Amino acid sequence: MLRPILRGAAATAVTVALAASTVSCDSAHRPASAAVPAASVSDAGPVEPGPRPERVRDAFAGLQATLNDSCTPANCAYFLGRVHDELHRMDRAMKADPQGPAHFPEPIALIAGLDRELGADHGFENLKQHQPALLATREQINTWMQDHPEDYR
Repeated sequence: MLRPILRGAAATAVTVALAASTVSCDSAHRPASAAVPAASVSDAGPVEPGPRPERVRDAFAGLQATLNDSCTPANCAYFLGRVHDELHRMDRAMKADPQGPAHFPEPIALIAGLDRELGADHGFENLKQHQPALLATREQINTWMQDHPEDYR
């Protein structure tokens, strides 16, 4: 009967110790003498490769998934935001492709032109105002990709 009580007390002690060690971990609350030195490059060890860039065919599949959808009162904000996001997903994938961005000049230029038209505002009202350009860019990239099946199969 004493064992369960001791186990409970030990678990509580561990929990309290862990909680105490996480309090005030922010360097703003740490005295200058307790500052942690930054790691140097030589301390870093081998560098792990980052995540692989997304493949163009996977990004294109996401863009194609928007083709049968439209802007309805119930989902217009979602739809326009998704089309915008999928276009930029394509842009990132094409620029990271092993063939290089020069292999995809037209789609990359179309997205850059759309970005110039949209400016920095990617909110619903601006996307709605530029909906014809957004959807035309999607259609033009879809057509270009259909004409270049080796890039997504």
